[in-house]
Amino acid sequence: MVLGKVRTLAIYFDSLNENNLPVFSGGDLVSGRVVVEVTGDVRVKSLDITAKGVARVRWTESRNAGANMAYTQNYTEEVEYLHHYDTLIGEERDEDCPEEGLTVLHAGLHEFAFSFSLPQMALATSFEGKHGNVRYWVKAELHRPWLLPVKVKKEFIVFEHIDINTPLLLAPQAGTKEKTLCCWFCASGPISLSAKIERKGYTPGESIQIFAEVENCSSRVVVPKAALYQTQTFFAKGKGKQIQQLVSNLRGDPLLQGKSQSWEGKLLKIPPVSPSILDCPIIRVEYALMVYVDIPGGLNLSLSLPLVIGTIPLHACATRTSSISSNCSTLTWLGLSHTERPEAPPSYSDLAISEAHRRDCLQGCDSCDGEGEDQGSLLTYIAEFRYLPPPLYSEVDPCPEPVEGCGAADVRRPDTCPSR
Repeated sequence: MVLGKVRTLAIYFDSLNENNLPVFSGGDLVSGRVVVEVTGDVRVKSLDITAKGVARVRWTESRNAGANMAYTQNYTEEVEYLHHYDTLIGEERDEDCPEEGLTVLHAGLHEFAFSFSLPQMALATSFEGKHGNVRYWVKAELHRPWLLPVKVKKEFIVFEHIDINTPLLLAPQAGTKEKTLCCWFCASGPISLSAKIERKGYTPGESIQIFAEVENCSSRVVVPKAALYQTQTFFAKGKGKQIQQLVSNLRGDPLLQGKSQSWEGKLLKIPPVSPSILDCPIIRVEYALMVYVDIPGGLNLSLSLPLVIGTIPLHACATRTSSISSNCSTLTWLGLSHTERPEAPPSYSDLAISEAHRRDCLQGCDSCDGEGEDQGSLLTYIAEFRYLPPPLYSEVDPCPEPVEGCGAADVRRPDTCPSR
């Protein structure tokens, strides 16, 4: 018998999103096919598949060990989220009996289906960082007697959903700061900054409305600015490594001495980025909106407002609730409040609600249930971040002021870890 050769070994997933990408989340069924194309009869011992999901961290640091002596310290850590093994052809291999239980594949295409379920737990979102990554993949190995195995591996994307329609992520974020510039014994007037955003949770593609008030009583010309930063923190061997990446930014107009400037909902759009990763014990991805005043020749005056980038967009009903809460907090933040006594509510006998009005109200509430389509398009939009060119990384502290939380202090591992 003239033996053929393996021409093709490929993996195809059954479920793809609109961007032809395999995207899943915890508890989903992952199914697909392993396609084998051979040019003639091929004897096969087994065809195995292995599905794995792993978070890995690795970086190196140089150490001094005395005069003219140095060494490199490696920091590595790994957390496994998924491990599935299955045999599609044959049984488990016995190296002592390579001819036993062979399967012959005849010339042509052969397809072998596979399926497995992702664990019902908090899985880390797929991520590619400078010092670590979170990857999920399926690998197929075709074993033949007396020959090296043929292997193929294909990755798939996992998202751990973050719903921003929660009270914590719908709460407005605000802050106020003031700074006085000094030069020897001469002190100029203060620079004050107040900033507020409507909520803490956003999704990629949304625009953040920034409300800010800057007053410049100093002798310098300053410029108000805002920037969205992504902070990646990696943990290994009890030590942390942190870097910060600029995601998006904007700037206001130069502010002369004695002038003030207001931002009434200035928009900063969120590009395609990875969602926040908050439950992985060795990798954290966090976001913050930095509203600051660029002071030439001095340290900037800055406010950091923490953000969470989620995957489930804002519902229509939550939008109305958030707007009401935001408007009330804006009045308080600006020092405006109603001191008049509210009117007494009407009696029930004075109310007359028509049937048409009741139907209109019910239709309005029904419109809040259509978040499924928005969620599907959002996952497509988020997945784009994996195919963008690599960003520029900065390991320089963006907050040079000695403010708690912005310094280059030792990064510690989170106290809580998810069950895995």
